[in-house]
Amino acid sequence: MHIHILGICGTFMGGLAALAREAGHKVTGCDAGVYPPMSDQLRALGIELIEGFSADQLALKADMYVVGNVVSRARLQDGSPKFPLMEAILDAGLPYTSGPQWLSEHVLQGRHVLAVAGTHGKTTTTTMLAWILEQAGLQPGFLVGGVPLNFGVSARLGAAPQTGKTPLFVIEADEYDTAFFDKRSKFVHYRPRTAILNNLEFDHADIFDDLAAIERQFHHLVRTVPCSGRIVVNGLEESLSRVLAQGCWSEVRTFGAAVSDFTAQGEPSDFAVLQAGQVVAQVKWAIGGVHNQLNALAAIAAAQHVGVEPADAAQALASFENVKRRMEVRGVVNGITVYDDFAHHPTAIRTTVNGLRRQLGPQARILAIFEPRSNTMKLGTMKAQLPWSLEEVDLAFCHSGGLEWDASAALAPMGERAQVGANIDELLAKVMAQVQAGDHLLCMSNGGFGGIHAKLLSALAK
Repeated sequence: MHIHILGICGTFMGGLAALAREAGHKVTGCDAGVYPPMSDQLRALGIELIEGFSADQLALKADMYVVGNVVSRARLQDGSPKFPLMEAILDAGLPYTSGPQWLSEHVLQGRHVLAVAGTHGKTTTTTMLAWILEQAGLQPGFLVGGVPLNFGVSARLGAAPQTGKTPLFVIEADEYDTAFFDKRSKFVHYRPRTAILNNLEFDHADIFDDLAAIERQFHHLVRTVPCSGRIVVNGLEESLSRVLAQGCWSEVRTFGAAVSDFTAQGEPSDFAVLQAGQVVAQVKWAIGGVHNQLNALAAIAAAQHVGVEPADAAQALASFENVKRRMEVRGVVNGITVYDDFAHHPTAIRTTVNGLRRQLGPQARILAIFEPRSNTMKLGTMKAQLPWSLEEVDLAFCHSGGLEWDASAALAPMGERAQVGANIDELLAKVMAQVQAGDHLLCMSNGGFGGIHAKLLSALAK
């Protein structure tokens, strides 16, 4: 089958492309501003990438068009379609489907799916779980919204289905909507037997009216888990308690809270894992942050459901290397360290900063350099939470380009600790005017951030 993927450079759709290629399909795709790292991964796989969404791509004569949720029926100011290829597909009556639907029908059938859902930590926890299963010799397939350093690729099929042995597939389960023609959350397509509900806060203000609307989608996921399945739930989250209160038909294992099934004792970098109050494992690894300690408990509880003992899971985590763009050190110049992190929601920013602060200690200077780039942050829905999210940094620098709200006013409670730049060059100049030897520059964005990491390292070298 020849599939042509619209929006192929997104982390999910790029992973799907890699899986389809591995399964023997011919794969091509298009996107606007074809960009790395996914473009690099796809080209390495020999997948042809086309810039833009022109209607002349129908000449490829694909058997199926797989449509990413970046595609819409939007019109430009002159009235022309923003995605002419989609309009041509509809006019011609050609077959099309969403990424999650194609994945469900062509990859996930016959596999034990382990799905990782939550507002924060999906990518990291999915990667932890896949690595635990890999180290246990189970050869899981996976699709991760990033590039796991242990694997080097964002997706793979894993062991093939065999008679009498159910292969495993670990997937990052996103609550964002599926496609312009299917407004259900992506994760309802995955039909997991093991599901992690890691946490749940308000996000995606562009498609959800309130937290209750997201809780309803999480409940739809719970409805798809069989009675023989396991749901692993963060016991610290009232929102998830409300989700389960709407109905649950599967075994539940909790983690995090004092009375949970799985708890931790010790610092995030070296802690005991307790199940029902008894020590069952010890995790000692190079990863920091309370949030990653919770992610590890979730992964250990999920792995146990497919036969991996907590002690073996903890041993696997000792060699876990995380995911690119998760507190990734991009370089050190003259004793000044530049980090890259994907954090963009205020809670994620706060937990990321806290993890670095715990690692470095109270005397280290942390300079946060961030851009409110997600749809939710662009709308200004959570701008009031930014000072709270940045409490533990010494200085904060916000890229305000493209915002329709006043970043300076939102950060005013921080006083002189916060500065705003309307573009990358202005922001860079403000940082360079304040940086000192030994500083830690923490760059946070869910986009490319204008290549600020390389620009910082270059400026520091001069």
